[in-house]
Amino acid sequence: MSQILIAEDEPGISSFITKGLRAAGYASTAVTTGQEALALALAGDVQLLVLDIGLPDMDGFTVLRRLREAGSSLPVIILTARTSVDDTVAGLEGGADDYMPKPFRFEELLARIRLRLRAPEQSTQATNVLSFGDLSLDLRTRHATVAGREVELSAREFSLAETFLSHPGQVLSREQLLDRVWGYDFDPGSNVVDVYVRYLRKKVGAERIVTVRGMGYRLVDTTR
Repeated sequence: MSQILIAEDEPGISSFITKGLRAAGYASTAVTTGQEALALALAGDVQLLVLDIGLPDMDGFTVLRRLREAGSSLPVIILTARTSVDDTVAGLEGGADDYMPKPFRFEELLARIRLRLRAPEQSTQATNVLSFGDLSLDLRTRHATVAGREVELSAREFSLAETFLSHPGQVLSREQLLDRVWGYDFDPGSNVVDVYVRYLRKKVGAERIVTVRGMGYRLVDTTR
């Protein structure tokens, strides 16, 4: 059984992840400080680290840097309330394997954990890239390209695009998008989905995300 280390100082989030992992058949250890996280990660008894950036004694970027400087290749998924592109890039360039903005859905976190725990021979480049038509997302570098041209997406825009690309051609309701992209504690009455779909359309092309009246949105292949 894979042992997962959770470094998170917010009790509600830590408990939320722990319970979800237990239900999915994973063992976990939760800590609240960077020092504890670094010590346990370097001890070699865990297979993956879920790392919050805003730890009280040592921020997650420092934990990650020291972990990599020590030669550890332990998979690390960063959790953070910071959603700027600079923070995303800093985390990934610092050696993180994935990056999730808060709030989040546990199902998405679990999918990313499972991806990172796969055997090395299964973790090919293809598993890190989602493509549909001429729209492509690199989950490792967080780069997005449209017809070979790189476009800059915010962390939330990237998550929304990733959700569409994970369900190509499928109609996704506003409720589904809100649940999968914004997570467990977001106001269901918000119009944030429509706002971010509009943002995303401006960057990837309005014709790629079709409104299905009364139902939601659908990603289409414009190259056909």
